[in-house]
Amino acid sequence: QLRLVESGGGLVQPGGSLRLSCTKSGFTLEYYAIGWFRRAPGKEREGVACISASDGTPYYADSVKGRFTISRDNAKNTVYLQMHNLKPEDTAAYYCARVMVLRGQDGVSWRIYENDYWGQGTQVTVSS
Repeated sequence: QLRLVESGGGLVQPGGSLRLSCTKSGFTLEYYAIGWFRRAPGKEREGVACISASDGTPYYADSVKGRFTISRDNAKNTVYLQMHNLKPEDTAAYYCARVMVLRGQDGVSWRIYENDYWGQGTQVTVSS
């Protein structure tokens, strides 16, 4: 049972950038795939990006491809989500989690480990 800690959110104008961080003291992230998710008001939580444990392969939702970059710094035990060219529709609470990567006919998806918990999240608001 694990709950990761997110940080780095804030208020940014459209076209701006933010970098989110995900970490957990006392737990080594590098051995696991880590995913970022977001939940906008009135919407379901959706997967945004995921990075594999084995070789750091990144996966992205179509809505953020070319704008978001997921990476990990194992020395700092941190997974980052660099977000560029932010749009108002990116406004949401962002969460990270240890994930299972699923490969099917529709492509790759990721879901939180069954017995893990969602963290408090970090709010990203894109507005002028």
